Amino acid sequence: MEKLDLVYEGKAKKLFSCEDGDLLIAEFKDDLTAGNAAKKGFQEGKGALNCKISNQILKLLEEYGINTHLVKILDDTHQLIKKVNIIPIEVVVRNVATGSLTKRLGISDGKVLPFALVEFYYKNDDLNDPLLNDEHCIMLDLVKSESDLEELKRLAREINSILKRFFASKNLTLVDFKVEFGTDKDGNILLADEISPDSCRFWDSKTNEKLDKDVFRQDLGSVKVAYEEVLNRILKG
Repeated sequence: MEKLDLVYEGKAKKLFSCEDGDLLIAEFKDDLTAGNAAKKGFQEGKGALNCKISNQILKLLEEYGINTHLVKILDDTHQLIKKVNIIPIEVVVRNVATGSLTKRLGISDGKVLPFALVEFYYKNDDLNDPLLNDEHCIMLDLVKSESDLEELKRLAREINSILKRFFASKNLTLVDFKVEFGTDKDGNILLADEISPDSCRFWDSKTNEKLDKDVFRQDLGSVKVAYEEVLNRILKG
């Protein structure tokens, strides 16, 4: 399967058409961004690490019955994926308070939340991805119905339940993560995009060392070293 035309380029990936009109080829980039691209950087090998990590996680979720856009991994930086219409809602699940949640609500950093908090954000860079409530989503026609919103919440919580247990077994705390969903040509909702240290916060379960993109955001050291540690723990039996 070969790349043809570039159909989309985001902060972390490029999407290319291929011979099969129902599929795309995703190329993971080495670029780093934070704060809606207010801070930019580059780390050679970061794309390959995210591709491998996301591949492992999406395959794990498929084993638990979560439908994803992943077809197969092509090489270190490329995945073959199903073409979907992305729902323009970033779904964030929080298990531990940190980042924007502590700033907005004054919850102390590192506080374990009493339940998994699911939040919606408008996927719109021009508006800096603002927080949404259910009525905003309906008013802006981001989904077809309230039942679609409930399905996004259900899927997000199920994904969280699976991944919390999995990462706990690797001595990693899944602090929070962002997922995106899309609909295929038959209208089925699929988990899309990626799940990686770019879109999740991982803390070492014993030391709370940060092993995710906060290393870049907060200038805490080597992104590559942190992401390699996550991959090594995932692959460790």
